[in-house]
Amino acid sequence: MRFVIESHVRLTESVYHMRLSGDTRAITRAGQFVQVQLPGFYLRRPISVCDWRPGEDGTLDLIYKVVGLGTEALSRYAPGTELDLLTGLGNGFDVDRLDEVTASQFPLLVGGGVGTPPMYGLCKKLLAACKKPRVILGFNTAAEVFWQKEFEALGVPVTVTTADGTQGVRGFVTDAMAPLEGKYDYVYACGPEPMLRAVHALCEKQDIHGQFSFEERMACGFGVCMGCSCKAKYGSKRICKDGPVLRREEILW
Repeated sequence: MRFVIESHVRLTESVYHMRLSGDTRAITRAGQFVQVQLPGFYLRRPISVCDWRPGEDGTLDLIYKVVGLGTEALSRYAPGTELDLLTGLGNGFDVDRLDEVTASQFPLLVGGGVGTPPMYGLCKKLLAACKKPRVILGFNTAAEVFWQKEFEALGVPVTVTTADGTQGVRGFVTDAMAPLEGKYDYVYACGPEPMLRAVHALCEKQDIHGQFSFEERMACGFGVCMGCSCKAKYGSKRICKDGPVLRREEILW
């Protein structure tokens, strides 16, 4: 699927925001991802969807971090450049089907680093469903913080944590979660695995249901190569196809 870069800006030293125009009808849930084809690179690069306007002439917002040669090349692409994308990949977050989801009213959204972007589209969907979400965003240091103002513009409570204490709460996202016990009844989380482990452990301790979005290296992006498989309570899961979102109860560490 062909998309055109409409704008491309740097948010932090290594994080970029790219808005594209194209057919976004395949994207149906927050938490899904796209696979970007980069000329000169064999494998596509998976990037989670931050936000989108659905339609044949829709818009797509992607936020990514430069971590290697592929994303470094991507960061140099100028507006007007055409990109080939596979869209609507992965299962995304459930906001209206699971019993524990429909019963919740005060979901907590936890994003760590580049796990922050999918929380934004999810937050908008939850607000549209008349939920009352609050958000915790975790970073290493103040210079790495991004998208805080965009969340605040949605009118939701936002707490920022930094490991070194240079902005917001000193420590990790779980340090911000602890004082909120009893103020949320469901958790959505996306970020590095150590963060997900810690949030998962706290949810188990508090007996809170939740959904966790995992980051894995992947090749095909649609479940054929089995390269991103992991063990889960109910059998092996392909992160790109059966995930990247798993329910708290099915996760095995």
